[in-house]
Amino acid sequence: MSLKPSNSSQNLMLPVSDPPTNQNDYADDKLFRGSAMTKRGAFAAASYMSCAVLLVMFNKAALSSYNFPSANVITLLQMVCSCSFLYLLRRWRMISFTANESLLISDNSTKFVSLKTLKHTLPLSGAYLFYMLVTMESVRGVNVPMYTTLRRTTVVFTMLVEFALVGQRYTPPVISSVGLIVFGAFVAGARDFSFDAYGYAVVFMSNIATAIYLATISRIGKTSGLNSFGLMWCNGIICGPVLLIWTFVRGDLKTAINFPYLFSPGFIVILLFSCTLAFFLNYFIFLNTTLNSAVTQTICGNLKDLFTIGLGWIIFGGLPFDIWNVSGQFLGFAGSGLYAYYKLIGK
Repeated sequence: MSLKPSNSSQNLMLPVSDPPTNQNDYADDKLFRGSAMTKRGAFAAASYMSCAVLLVMFNKAALSSYNFPSANVITLLQMVCSCSFLYLLRRWRMISFTANESLLISDNSTKFVSLKTLKHTLPLSGAYLFYMLVTMESVRGVNVPMYTTLRRTTVVFTMLVEFALVGQRYTPPVISSVGLIVFGAFVAGARDFSFDAYGYAVVFMSNIATAIYLATISRIGKTSGLNSFGLMWCNGIICGPVLLIWTFVRGDLKTAINFPYLFSPGFIVILLFSCTLAFFLNYFIFLNTTLNSAVTQTICGNLKDLFTIGLGWIIFGGLPFDIWNVSGQFLGFAGSGLYAYYKLIGK
């Protein structure tokens, strides 16, 4: 790689969220003529969905199949791995942390981001901690199909939070597609005989946390000057120590050390995949939310549920076949598909 200072979005090996520098570049980046989504936006959305499906499966395997006692410890391990990956990639000059950053100039600096920028991302770090801890716990409380069903209502919370924070308004076609998603979620859950009040409450709390987190990414990602990797790095170095202290005080670390399957080859493989996928998932969440929007990110989460539900039924079971559930799933996917269509055509 040349040491000549240049634009980060042109020379980095991995895509970041830097916007096109002129209108011609922006037009060329469109998915197709008249589309509201760019090629990079479509890539981010598809990559997020792939990582999300796999991560849910590995997290469920660790927490349920192996009965690992602490979701917080898994979250901590994922964060440590993400920071390690980012540090190595940055040192190898494969990525940068700020938009339009010269790698040569940055390498001569004593730190990756300024203290002022770090302080600017504090609200994002707080939202991230809340989101990660609640989301990890929500996977344990309900079966995989019902988890994905209830999580579809996140889009409503996201729209409300975006309206409250930045005054974002949506067109009637988009609102109608979201309404169809929510209606499908309630139809699908109407016959869940494994109802658990605590599990359902945690999932809805996870929905609220997700909405706040995504809206915060969208807002801070556009004002901090950081790209997706920079936002992830700030999150990690702020949230990592907090989470470490939290797991130590609660005794989660001691419980994890005494876990009987801690050195089991199968469990170690699951943890490695979980940590690696979490890194890529967080990256694509930042990229997708910054390039597209918080609501688009939420809808992508709904679209990937088709594969999550299918794999969940096959691998973990937990929900018998029922016409109400199948009908609800179909309505939810139809609503997600409509939203994607309206997004593509720019409505």
